Amino acid sequence: MTDTNLNLLFQQKRGNWIRLRTLILLRWIAIAGQVIAIFTAIQLYNLQLELALCLLAIGVSIGGNLLAMFSFPETKRLSEFENMMMILFDLLQLSFLLFLTGGLHNPFSILLLAPVAVAANVLKLRSLLILGGTAIALVTILANYHLPLHTDQGFILRIPDIFIFGNWTAIVIALVFLSVYSRRVNNEMNAMGGAVVATQMALAREQKLTDLGGVVAAAAHELGTPLATIKLASSELMEELSDRPELCEDAELIREQADRCRDILQSMGRTGKDDLYLHSAPFSEVIREAAEPHQDRGIDIEMASRSNDMSSLAQPLVLRRPEIIHGLRNMVQNAVDFAHSQVWVETIWSATQVKVRIMDNGPGYPVHVIGRIGDPFMRDRKLENDSTKRPAYEGMGLGLFIAKTLLERTGAELKFANGSTLEIFDDSKGEPTGAYVEISWQRSDIEQANGALGENKQIKA
Repeated sequence: MTDTNLNLLFQQKRGNWIRLRTLILLRWIAIAGQVIAIFTAIQLYNLQLELALCLLAIGVSIGGNLLAMFSFPETKRLSEFENMMMILFDLLQLSFLLFLTGGLHNPFSILLLAPVAVAANVLKLRSLLILGGTAIALVTILANYHLPLHTDQGFILRIPDIFIFGNWTAIVIALVFLSVYSRRVNNEMNAMGGAVVATQMALAREQKLTDLGGVVAAAAHELGTPLATIKLASSELMEELSDRPELCEDAELIREQADRCRDILQSMGRTGKDDLYLHSAPFSEVIREAAEPHQDRGIDIEMASRSNDMSSLAQPLVLRRPEIIHGLRNMVQNAVDFAHSQVWVETIWSATQVKVRIMDNGPGYPVHVIGRIGDPFMRDRKLENDSTKRPAYEGMGLGLFIAKTLLERTGAELKFANGSTLEIFDDSKGEPTGAYVEISWQRSDIEQANGALGENKQIKA
């Protein structure tokens, strides 16, 4: 599933995730609060309310809840439209109750924020705009038209008009602010949730490919001796049957097919090994393996490795972890996607640290997004007017997030920049001035510990 499809799934389907039972429970809580507020106002403060109409408004809400409970199963999930209508009903019911009890003179008018806040979290933008506009219209009506609150002595409870205007302004501002804030946070959480799922899928896929390659490589290793025996025996048969051409041809065919089996197993086992000795490799070779799928995409990938202090310090021997290989492969893919002609991959190590620098001579990152690189579903680094230049790969939005997340899980720290802003690069010498990524680890975090490797794993069907 691509990052675009995953994002659309989270954006389009989230309105269908809310269970009817959840909204019914929230409505029961609201009904209980309304009943308590009305009878408290009558019994403790002797307010003269239109009790019959108030109970009618609450009764309609109770009837709607009972109808929903007995008409639909508990597992019913509401569609986008059904969700909007449920929230709209609650908004209208609460507004009618406020109309009967003083409008914006009633301090409980602040509760009009609740339905819109719920809508901002679960509904699409169109539905939110409809409910938000309706709420603002209802608040405006309640500010001007309502039944006043009377005491038992006939006095009208009201606050000055300037406070009514202040309440109206505060509620409208709160409606807009809470809607924008809730929606923004919810969108980011949904995007992050989708990105985490995609990261887990990518890691599982890389692990599966590594395991599959390991099985094949182990099979090639185990079958090497019998295939060599078959080849030797067939060669001896060819010598013995040199005077019988028809049988000699059969022996030669056996030898050719044994060679073919060997070549097939070797080619299938290139991507992974199950022998524990081959699970680890010099770090530069792990980098080379990660970059290999992009070697034939029309961009020259120049690879180099060196010790940071120019000493004879050996490079670290590291485990061929799927997180490292997949993360580095995505980083190289991103560089190849946007490079004009060349990508540089440099491996540097010291006694305490290991670094990988991936650079290209493309346009680089837009300055305004460098601080946000690695956020899921961010696609601001566009291909340059060529949808056909490298059609097999799309822009790296979620891909960079996956790579960054997987590498950070291994203890890596990542730095993104443009080569043109770094003093170590000089365009006049043909060096990289495009995007620059530096990935660094503490050597102890990824280096294979000295000592016995342990027993090879048993291959299971």
